[in-house]
Amino acid sequence: MHHPREDEAGGASGRRARGELESNVLAALWSADGPLTARQVLERLPGDLAYTTVLTILSRLYDKGMLVRHREGRGYAYEPARDEASHTAQRMKSLLEGGSDREAVLTRFVSELSQRDERLLHQLLSGHESRDGAGNWDEKG
Repeated sequence: MHHPREDEAGGASGRRARGELESNVLAALWSADGPLTARQVLERLPGDLAYTTVLTILSRLYDKGMLVRHREGRGYAYEPARDEASHTAQRMKSLLEGGSDREAVLTRFVSELSQRDERLLHQLLSGHESRDGAGNWDEKG
């Protein structure tokens, strides 16, 4: 029985596999001290991916504006356009904006935070209010 490799899989499972590969590539780049070539990324990834698969993922992430690249020899070295925290915050914001009931999503999110994260979020929000001057929420942001 033939089992398709991740990059050959079609449909929803193919998209899921590509999303996971993209996440793994980004994680490898975030953990690096500087830009990595496709070969260096490949060496840091689990499994036995093809070099061409890694090139495809890097190219796709570059086209999406998630990576910047620098000429290195005959190829390129890649690094993330944003740090991991900025990337994750942007994904959280876009998920929140895509929902139909922001209050319900935020309520559920806060209710599932650990006590430590809840205290941290409270400190961050308190700091945000004090910077505002009058303690008013800025509805624009």
